[in-house]
Amino acid sequence: MSLIQSILANVHKSLHPERRKRIRKFQAFHFRQLQHVIFRALFGSNLKALAALYGSDKWGSHWYAQHYERHFSCLRKKRINILEIGIGGYDDPEAGGESLRMWRAYFPNSRIYGVDICDKHVHDERRIKTFRGSQVDQIFLGQVVQEIGDIHIIIDDGSHRNEHVLGTFGFLFPKLSKDGIYVIEDTQTSYWPSIGGSSSDFNRADTTMGFLKKLVDGLNYPEFDLPQYEPTYYDKHITAVHFYHNMVFIQKGFNKEGSNLLSKGEWCKPW
Repeated sequence: MSLIQSILANVHKSLHPERRKRIRKFQAFHFRQLQHVIFRALFGSNLKALAALYGSDKWGSHWYAQHYERHFSCLRKKRINILEIGIGGYDDPEAGGESLRMWRAYFPNSRIYGVDICDKHVHDERRIKTFRGSQVDQIFLGQVVQEIGDIHIIIDDGSHRNEHVLGTFGFLFPKLSKDGIYVIEDTQTSYWPSIGGSSSDFNRADTTMGFLKKLVDGLNYPEFDLPQYEPTYYDKHITAVHFYHNMVFIQKGFNKEGSNLLSKGEWCKPW
């Protein structure tokens, strides 16, 4: 972390929560276009600094921005559509939106979309559009996908309830563009029984982490010595899964490399 990033993060954390909230609202609704131009000009390629400047919890409260930079830096100048579930601020219509503005600054040629169960339309502006609805309402999500078109990045920072995370992933991942990236934040809820997790059985398939860990085996499905095995949609369309502290990146693609040892369930001699 650079000196300026450290200063920004420490200043942000040192402020009283109510003062942080007032500052975020001021940033969001006063001189926002001028602020955007300045932030993008000075820190456009530095996601950690942008997160601190806009007040996003992706840097300071969490340490996600470093991982986003690793996976998104090569996409920064592309014209893509980004959908984030969860805008923040709960039922306060003026609160939240920090990460939407952060993404807009970091991706200068992209369109940013947000979904929240509360009305957040006051955050709509050039290259940012919000939708109101539940992340587990498939009719609503279908309408969102239809309006956006191709979605290249999906970020689930919504309710974090295990059943919601898995339901949303099951519906949206097949609709993600063929080389897209799906990100799930705050996977620590997998271990919290109060919202559907488990602190005793870490491999339960109805928890976020339990489900995602099972996807890893699917990366190697051509190596299964099971002649009758039928690969799942995820087996065939996930090419990488990256786990970090409390977050996971799932890379979509065509997993068709095959095996150089197995053929129709029988070992092929490598000599």
